[in-house]
Amino acid sequence: MTESSAHRSPLHDVHVAAGAKMVPFGGWEMPLAYPDGTVAEHMACRTDAVVFDVSHLGTVRVTGPDALGALQWAFTNDLGRIGPGRAQYTHLLDPDDASVVDDIIVWWVAPERFDVMPNASNTANVRGALTDAPGHPGVVDVTHERAVLAVQGPHARERLATVSAEAAGVGRFRVAEVDIDGVATVVAGTGYTGEDGVEIAVPVDAAPTVWERLVGAGIRPAGLGARDTLRLEAALPLHGHELGPGITPLQAGLGWVVRWDKGDFRGRAALERERETGPRRLLRGLATEGRRPPRDGAAVRHDGHPVGAVTSGNFSPVLGHGIALAFIDTAAGLEPGAPVVVEVRGHELPGRLVETPFVGR
Repeated sequence: MTESSAHRSPLHDVHVAAGAKMVPFGGWEMPLAYPDGTVAEHMACRTDAVVFDVSHLGTVRVTGPDALGALQWAFTNDLGRIGPGRAQYTHLLDPDDASVVDDIIVWWVAPERFDVMPNASNTANVRGALTDAPGHPGVVDVTHERAVLAVQGPHARERLATVSAEAAGVGRFRVAEVDIDGVATVVAGTGYTGEDGVEIAVPVDAAPTVWERLVGAGIRPAGLGARDTLRLEAALPLHGHELGPGITPLQAGLGWVVRWDKGDFRGRAALERERETGPRRLLRGLATEGRRPPRDGAAVRHDGHPVGAVTSGNFSPVLGHGIALAFIDTAAGLEPGAPVVVEVRGHELPGRLVETPFVGR
């Protein structure tokens, strides 16, 4: 998809007017950073509050009396552990090898209404899987009917409360329909930064007005560059890097998202086979010395032997040195604290395996 044919957020013109650098991402043209840059936006999220436009995420609405059963069959987690007015993180697996087709947040908005939030490029795949689910519930892609604004940071709720106390009061992994200045929105206590905050689904026509109200409340605009460095410090997986073809939840250290006691689900048999043998590799955190960051695909060595590869790496603005997530062969028997070397463009970066998250709340 060329830049000219990429989807555009309802806030595209607002971002351009603010001087944002626009880049292609998942079939969309989205803001990477505003004039002050990614590091400033990153630190604003760690110390105050920012707002991201994440309208590139999909929304697949699943409705009707068979909706719950269809989602239980399609996804790994167990919606029976929550209820309406709650959100849940879950996975859609490939039925043949248990690879993570997508990692998803489900907003359970009402008893027979679920807003399923896939990653941008996976919306069609997720919609297809749900359309094929038993019971044939109503499945509609409503991505282009709304914008999604993520308000994140330690002071996110405090600043949001000056716009809407009700929206600011939606708790962690809670979901509520909230009126903001006469605009009907859906608010969820979710995010992708490691900080507290909410995500707000706003009708397209009202998105610029709500965005300006948030910015006017002292919530700083931030781009996808900062969102990526924030999620890496929090050790949150990114589809296409820590999740995707050939990568299972067990390899990614996300076995908690699989509820074996709920009954059958798509990909269960393949994942059970891996559970019996044990994953051949595991996702680990590593820290390197100095400001030069590890990079995606870089080889990881221990005692001169290859033991894995980096999936995501960058400079940590909070820690002041390089950090990375990497798949490490379980046969190597390495634990946090083990010394490693990361090969980056002919240079060797000394480092060590570390516990994650790299930066906690």
